[in-house]
Amino acid sequence: MDLEELKEFIGAADLYVTPYLNEAQVTSGTLAYTFGAGKAVVSTPYWHAAELLAEDRGVLVPFADSAAIGREVVSLLRDEPRRQAMRKSAYKLGREMVWSNIARVYVASFERARLEGAMLSRKSFATKTLDQQPRELPDLRLDHLSRMTDSTGMFQHAILTVPNFSEGYCTDDNARALILTVLLEQLEVEPDRIRTLATTYGAFLHHAFDARSRRFHNHLSFDRRWLDETGSEDSHARALWALGLAVGRSGYRSFQIMAGQLFTQALPLVTDFTSPRAWAFSLFGIHEYLKRLSGDRAATQAREALTLKLMELFDRAAKPDWPWFEEELTYDNARLAHALIQSGHATTNATVFERGLQTLRWLVEVQTSEHGHLRPIGSNGFYRRGGLRANFDQQPVEAHAMVSACLEAYRATSDVSWYEQAQRAFDWFLGWNDLGRELYSSTTGGCRDALHVDRVNGNQGAESTLAFLLSLAEMRLMQNAVTVFNQPTP
Repeated sequence: MDLEELKEFIGAADLYVTPYLNEAQVTSGTLAYTFGAGKAVVSTPYWHAAELLAEDRGVLVPFADSAAIGREVVSLLRDEPRRQAMRKSAYKLGREMVWSNIARVYVASFERARLEGAMLSRKSFATKTLDQQPRELPDLRLDHLSRMTDSTGMFQHAILTVPNFSEGYCTDDNARALILTVLLEQLEVEPDRIRTLATTYGAFLHHAFDARSRRFHNHLSFDRRWLDETGSEDSHARALWALGLAVGRSGYRSFQIMAGQLFTQALPLVTDFTSPRAWAFSLFGIHEYLKRLSGDRAATQAREALTLKLMELFDRAAKPDWPWFEEELTYDNARLAHALIQSGHATTNATVFERGLQTLRWLVEVQTSEHGHLRPIGSNGFYRRGGLRANFDQQPVEAHAMVSACLEAYRATSDVSWYEQAQRAFDWFLGWNDLGRELYSSTTGGCRDALHVDRVNGNQGAESTLAFLLSLAEMRLMQNAVTVFNQPTP
């Protein structure tokens, strides 16, 4: 039949069945038309359909199983809400495939190729600065964040896009989530929704703090029982980071007061911690806290002590071929350099500041692939000096740490090459990585948990989702700041 007649049939259909028997079927024109028109689809899992109908955008049945097709057709015809939800999901994704959007995707791909070629050749190239031509960033979607949050807090893990109740909650992730809400408050994103989420995450941290030990619990079961006597040093410091940010940047007075009270109680112990990353997280919180309460002597002394600890750690471990704080690159590596850049710049300590930039430059070099994209240190073995580096599993938190550190270096130096490094790290989420696969899901607003050697981990847990959303929020705040700075004076 001709196209006009086909469109009439598609328009009249309640659902569409595509029962190819060959898995290697890579395209189906009628499937594309029907899906784009927002129709419910039942299909065998050939390659085109398996990709298009993932995440409940359609129904997949086994090959050569007519009984399964029959069951799903009858089920969809009987279940109007489910069929309509499926149609809506298909139509929304179909809008991303219209030519105007595809053109933008091609432009982004060409831009990545341009940067990749420049990094490979190491030649200078003309590029517009951030204020002249800011990169278009993905839409900020909070669907999955809300789905992963209940009245207690944010769930720690997910089974694909479904919260995993059995794994409960943790302070680490609720601290990250509170940080995100403060950044989104600055971006003026959905104010009512963000305040509700921020209240939940702030309440979680308040409940997690044990006033007797002055430490935070970390792991909370689904039935609201703390599973540890004392949480890790890292979780304590992440909570301190979130609280300091709420004091320094939130516009809600009640948040400032609550966070400030907790911050002052939790601060004294961090100078006795032994985790370098806990030192760095604490320094981030102290920096934000002092933006509003610059006269707080205890916070100032803690910053001096923790900065000194990081500097002494570097002096003990660094070698000419290994200018780093430890004998091994493990997790959240860029945070150590970031903390020195931020603290050195804030206190006008040139030695601390330059040490931070030095270590970040080296880390960028270590984590840049031969093709120019970010290749984070893998969690399956990490990278010990003189040993073999693990390239997988690559974790979203590593990309976020690089985005944050490079943006901090850009703020402090105004050197646009640091912004380009931040963009390169952000592009890791969008497919500029070793597998060429996207980790961010534009349909859910979530982020997949890891890049394995042969695949992407499909689970969209709290840590990975927050890593992407925080990266996106920080990139947007930077673009906004540069745009405002470069506006002409009236």
